[in-house]
This record gives sequence, structure tokens and C-alpha cells, in this order.
Amino acid sequence: MSQRRKILVTSALPYANGPIHLGHLVEYIQTDIWVRFQKLRGHDCHYVCADDAHGTAIMLKAEQLGITAEEQIANVKADHEKDFAGFHIGFDNYGSTHSEENRQYSEMIYQRLQENGHIASRTITQAYDPEKELFLADRYIKGTCPKCKAEDQYGDNCEVCSATYSPTELINPKSAISGATPIAKDSEHFFFKLPEFSDFLKEWTRSGTLQNEVANKLAEWLDAGLQEWDISRDAPYFGFEIPGQKGKYFYVWLDAPIGYMASFKTLCDREGLDWDEYWKPDSETELYHFIGKDIVNFHALFWPSMLHSAGFRKPSGVNVHGFLTVDGKKMSKSRGTFINAAAYLNHLDPEYLRYYFAAKLTASVDDLDLNLEDFVQRVNTDLVNKVVNIASRTASFVKKAGGEMSANIENAELWQQFLDAENLIAELYEQREYSKAMREIMTLADAANEYIQAQAPWSLAKQEGNEQKVLDICSLGVNMFRALMRFLKPVLPATAEKAELFLDETLNWQEPLAYRAGAINKFKPLMTRIESDKVAAMVEDSKQAAAEAMQAAKPAATGPLADEPIADEINFDDFAKVDLRVALIKQAEHVDGAKKLLKLTLDLGGETRQVFSGIKSAYAPEDLEGKLTVMVANLAPRKMKFGLSEGMVLAAGPGDKEIYLLEPHSGAQPGQRVM
Repeated sequence: MSQRRKILVTSALPYANGPIHLGHLVEYIQTDIWVRFQKLRGHDCHYVCADDAHGTAIMLKAEQLGITAEEQIANVKADHEKDFAGFHIGFDNYGSTHSEENRQYSEMIYQRLQENGHIASRTITQAYDPEKELFLADRYIKGTCPKCKAEDQYGDNCEVCSATYSPTELINPKSAISGATPIAKDSEHFFFKLPEFSDFLKEWTRSGTLQNEVANKLAEWLDAGLQEWDISRDAPYFGFEIPGQKGKYFYVWLDAPIGYMASFKTLCDREGLDWDEYWKPDSETELYHFIGKDIVNFHALFWPSMLHSAGFRKPSGVNVHGFLTVDGKKMSKSRGTFINAAAYLNHLDPEYLRYYFAAKLTASVDDLDLNLEDFVQRVNTDLVNKVVNIASRTASFVKKAGGEMSANIENAELWQQFLDAENLIAELYEQREYSKAMREIMTLADAANEYIQAQAPWSLAKQEGNEQKVLDICSLGVNMFRALMRFLKPVLPATAEKAELFLDETLNWQEPLAYRAGAINKFKPLMTRIESDKVAAMVEDSKQAAAEAMQAAKPAATGPLADEPIADEINFDDFAKVDLRVALIKQAEHVDGAKKLLKLTLDLGGETRQVFSGIKSAYAPEDLEGKLTVMVANLAPRKMKFGLSEGMVLAAGPGDKEIYLLEPHSGAQPGQRVM
């Protein structure tokens, strides 16, 4: 056993504004496996996390629901903790950034940054909602593009001509929250002087703390030049007020990573640990963050710079993973593949997903695909048919012989393969190369099953005089199962616990693997096969839940809210002029240079139309081809930068990923009139 290590591990803080879904779980399962491995090796490893509980979005969400922000984050936190427990995510402490500990550390770090001359202040001009009485982030403003005059564009870029601009340049801007016309208003803001840390970051990002592909990406940003980081927001805002600055609040991303410190402080106070030992600048402990690739800038630029200035240690490693796709495509609510943790747990064992993710996860930043057909096949083949099958084929013969395993190693060469593999599998876990570790484990499982099949103890047991031979074969079989469950315990903690009851021992990695004789208990089934109909039911439930949510939910804060003023009235004759037709999407394509547009080729029953639609955030082109939808067929063609748009497809939803194309009734044909 190597020297005992002291390790602090964190996962990114989930935002307290919605449920945990399978995309989130990639990270928490990846982290939990690594933490469990370290603990099984006998190291002092602590795993902390918290809900990210501040920001305008949470304030607005609570307002929509008619509750306080504190009630909103408490409700979401309870749901998050339930979901994580359901997937056996073993946090040592799960806190909230809206805690007194986090307030204290945020104020302390800010004060140190200020004392060290790393905080600047200046007056900036922002868009302000005079009705709602709050400053508007770019995503809360819509209007007409100042370059191409396209309407209904967001406050920072145009999806039609790809122009970028400031919200103050929009023509006829409207608040997406109240519908009021924003006004320009000055406000003093506070900035972290990130450019002053460029030399430090160029060295730190190449210190081996990051994956090479991440360090290379950061090098591009560093070479382009860093900008000062706005760390303040104006009231009203749900967060911590900046000391001595009435009406000014810490931006959510300032106090969010400090939440790691605060959550660990709660654990230290509860268990008598030394907080300073893990955070002092010359600490010999280890600190690892597991994050997604979308928040690298916060964890590998802002966070280490803040720690450096404030006199705290920097991370030993920032482990970055990719995104989750399902069946090769972006998670989709309309297809039922945007699956929440709770929906999964209603139908399937969490350890199926833990194993499948482990079988696909590497130490790289590559995206991970959950192929539902492969998921069923791999879990059934690897876990049920291979690993569990070893014990089910051999345990009964040991019990019949008195329940005591033989000390004779019937095939020493085969057993040596298991002994030799242990250090390699451990190193693969350490390096987060889980998929390689699972391959090594399944290679051993194959060897064990081939041996048992060749020896056929069930046949030998039918003949007199083979009792010892059968016992020796099956004792080796149970020992090979022991080894496999020991290797899989970080991935399958609940199944390993059942196996320990059968084996009458606790499996750990603190001592080298050794052959064991002695008593075992009666074997009981450890895992059942995945039934495809349960996966189908989970997908169908997710589709239904998405449809119900779309019907019931108020629009989200990223799009126009329900209280936006209704447009001027039209009479029935005007309305009757709208010609809605069923259209077949023959082709869907990305549009070069457009962030939100897809180019659709539509068949109206013999007539073909080209339409540009701002649905890219919700649909991949391959998701759309062959589908029927509804379009406004008599809308005047509109000349756009990317070509002529000859109509409009109808969609609904609050925006971003929640955009749903209207679908015609069953049996509809292209060109058929809808009304």
C-alpha cells in the first residue's frame, strides 16, 4: 500500500433552477467513481459539492412561482439531493452557496483581492427595465438588428446576419421580462483585474494541472489577451451584497467556486478536520475539480487567479469532461431523450447507468454517447451474463460441499492473471481511464467464464469421486468473482454490497488481492437483465413529461414572459388570411455563420419551399428530416443575408432548448391545409 494521501474532490455546482438530468450525471458519476476508488485504497478522500443558488434567473423563477428565492432554492436542493442519492453519489457534504460560510469566505477573498490592488471600479452604461426596475443582461433584451434590420433579435448578436453589437444599439429594444422599452442607465461596477495574472496563468495552465487539449484552448485565449472580469451586479439581485457597497452584489460566478471552500468548511466543522491544511498555499494535500468543458474559463482562469491573489492553494488538477449525447444526437425533449434523473430511476437500476458511463468515460474531453440499444446489450452482456453469472454457476456447488471454499488453487496460472491485472486496473482508475479499466475487467470475466464452461462442474458433480475437484473449480470461480467485484466496487457500490453479504467479507483495495478459502453464504441473484420495454417506457414518460411541462409552464426567463404586452388586435378577416399547410421537411441544414438558424427545404405536396428558421438551439438537422410540420404558406418571401426565406414554420416554447415545432394530426399529408 502506498503512502496515505489527503485528497479534497469537488464536482461543479448544479444550478438551483431545475432538476438533475442524465447529462449532469456524467460528471457526478465520473467523480464518485474516482472518489470511491481512492477511499477503497485507504486514502483520506473527501467529496464535497453544493447547489449554485444565486443569480437573476433564480430570483425571476421564484417570482414566477409566487415563492421567495429562499424557498425556491430549498425546494430544488431537496430534489437534487434525492436524485444524487438515487444514483449512489456519495457526497461527504452537500451544501448551498447561499450559506453563511460562503458569505464569509466570499467577503474574505474579495477583501484580499481589493487589498492587493486587483479590484478596479468604473461606471458603465447598461440597459435598464424601468417597469421591472432592474438592469437587463443581454439575453433579457430583444429588438431589431441595427445592421440588417431583422426583428426579434437578442441583445448581443443577430441570428440573421451574425452581427454582434451592444444592447444599446438595438432598434426598438424591448425587455423580455416586462415588455417595457429599456433605457440607458449608468452604474458603478467592480472588476477583477484578470489581465494582471496572464504570466501566472501561462505557467500554471502548462503545469500538468489540465488536460493538454484544455491547456491548448486556454493558450489561445491567453494569447488573444484577457479582459477584466465584471464581478458585480446591481440590485435587485439574489446573492451576497458586497461589503460597503449598498445595492451592489457579488456576481454569481464569484461566489460559486468559493462554495467549494464553504461546503468543505461545513464538513470540517462536523468531523473535526483541519480546513487550513487543505487550503493553505504550501499544502501537501491534493485538490481536484471535476467540471464540464463549458465552464473551463471560470475554473482555469478566474478561479486560480483569485486563489493566487488571496493567498490560497491552487487546484492539483482540473479534470474536464465532454457533453452527453443520446443515440448520437443532442438530448431532445420531443424525442424523450432529455431524461431527468427521477424519470430514469422510475424505470431502471441506477447501477446500469453507472456501469455504462464507466464503460465509455476516458480522461479526455470527448463527448460521451448514451446509445440506448447498446446500453441494454452491454449491461446485460457484461454485468449479468459475465460477472454475476460466474457466482451463480459456482456458488451452489460450494454450498453443497458444506459452504467452505477450498484453499487449493485449481488453476494457478489463471488466478495469476487476476493478480497481475490489479495494479493496471488501479492505475487506470487513478488516471480516469474508466473505459480501459472496464475492458480489462471484462477480459478477466471472459477468461473466468471460459474456464468454468470448459471444466463443467455441473457435469463432474454427477460422477462419484469428483467432489474435491468440483469444490476446487468452484472455489476458484467464487474467488475470481470476488476479484471482479473488488475491481468493480467503485462503479457498482450497491451490487458490491450485496456481493459482500454473499462472500461474508468487506471488499477493499488496501492490501494486495489474495486467494481466500473459508465460508460463504447462500448466493442470491445480484442483478436482473434490462428489459427493452423499460427503456422504451422511460423514453415515452420523458416525452409525455416534456409535453405536459410545455403546456403548463410559464415561459422561462430566457424568453418573453407571460406578462409581455399583447400585440395590437387584428380582426377575424385578417386572421382568416393566414394559410397554414402541412409541410414535409425534406432536408435540414446548418447555415454557415448563423448561430440560431437552420435552413429547411419543405415539400408542400409537390411544391418546394426554402425557409430559414431560428430553431438550431433545439434541433439538429438530422432530427428534422422526414418529419411533418406546419408552416405559414402565404407569408411574403423575405430576403435574408443567407438567402430567400419563403414562409415560416410554426413552433412554440420559452426558447433555447425548449422550442417545439408544431406537428399536424395523424394521417396528414404534405400540402394539406390545416385551417
